[in-house]
Parts: sequence; C-alpha cells; structure tokens
Amino acid sequence: MTTGVRRRMGVEERRQQLIGVALELFSRRSPDEVSIDEIASAAGISRPLVYHYFPGKLSLYEAALKRASDDLAARFMEPQDGPLGARLLRVMRRFFDFVDEHGPGFSALMRGGPAVPADGLRSRDAVSRTNALIDGVRQAAYDQILTHLRIENPSARLELVIRSWISLAESTALIWLDGRRIPRQELESQLVHDFAALAAVSAAYDAEMADLLRRILKDEPMDGPFTDLVTGLVTLGAHRAP
Repeated sequence: MTTGVRRRMGVEERRQQLIGVALELFSRRSPDEVSIDEIASAAGISRPLVYHYFPGKLSLYEAALKRASDDLAARFMEPQDGPLGARLLRVMRRFFDFVDEHGPGFSALMRGGPAVPADGLRSRDAVSRTNALIDGVRQAAYDQILTHLRIENPSARLELVIRSWISLAESTALIWLDGRRIPRQELESQLVHDFAALAAVSAAYDAEMADLLRRILKDEPMDGPFTDLVTGLVTLGAHRAP
C-alpha cells in the first residue's frame, strides 16, 4: 500500500497558484470582502505562508488584477477576416464572458479598485498601478479597433468615437451587473449598433469619417449587425410617418 505525497511547489509555481486562487475568490465577491485566511485555506496553505510569497493582500490583489487585465485585453483580439460588425459582435461576446465570470472583481476594478489596506491606507502608488492596468486594457482595446479599421494615424474625431465607445462598453457592463435586468445578448448587439451610431453621428460633421463609414457599410452583409441597425431605423421612421 502506498500513500500519496504532496508535491512541493517551487516559488514561482506557488505564486501563480495563489494568484489564481485569489482571482477566483475576487471574481465571486468584492476583493474587500475576501480575507487572507480565505485565500490561504483555498490554496491549502497557512496564512503565514501566503505572506512569504506576497507582502500583503494589496500586492496579491494587484498580481491577480494584472492577470485579469491581461485576460481582458486579449479578449479584444480578433482575426481581421469578415465584416467589421460580425467581428465586433464576437469581441463583445468575449467581453461579456469576462464580465459574467468576474463580476464583483470587474466592478471593483472599473470603480477604482477595492479599498484593500496597505499599512492602513491605500498608497498613491497602489492607486496609480491599478489605474495603469485599467488604462492598459483600454489602450489595448483602442489599438485593436484601429487595427480592424486598418488605420494607423486616426483623426481626432475617430479617436473620440472609439474611446467613447470603449467607455460606453464599460458603463453598460457595470449597469448590467447591477441586477442583469436586460438580456446580455441584446446588450452585446446594442453595443455593436452603438459603435455604428457613434460613427454615423461623427460622419455628419466630418468628410473623412463619412468616407470611413461608407467603407465599413460597403462590406456589411444584409444579415449583419450594422445592416440590422439601418433597417431598424428605417422601419422606425416609417412608423412615425403621417
């Protein structure tokens, strides 16, 4: 008869395990509500051993946040094949997958991070690091949209459209998490429509944006999300006509 022997983890392996455990707990509850004791118990180690690998809860939270932000940024990556509307819809589905999986942590992150104490207070450096990770995700999303549009030097109006849309996606996800009162699939489609609507409004003021919008719509199939928006607006206008 043999007995199982627990394998001793290396330093980096143990660190990665603790990050994964913390991220899982932070995904289910706000990081403010998760204790070091819970993290240690879930990892199968003692509380002092957690402090051996991380100086405190804040440093562990930041490590988990870095992994989550890398994951979220990667969800905006999409092959540049097919019409833009369909690509954006796939991106939104992956984005909401992340929001769904990491609700409390996503909410805490987008609202400035949890009040995890470091010597009694969150330091300015900690807040800056959290904000830098959030900004990194936003920049990754922005860069991906430009790549899909095949534009290297965006105009001020196009930058405004893309960054406004990214902010809208964030706020929409936060509102959805508060009760999930609107079907998720509808919001995913709505956000794709929102991108087209923002571009259309900007196109009314700028010839370069108008050319870009025409190029986008030219490649859209009749059953694509952008075409759905145009059809819906035309139908709405017909219903309002005398």
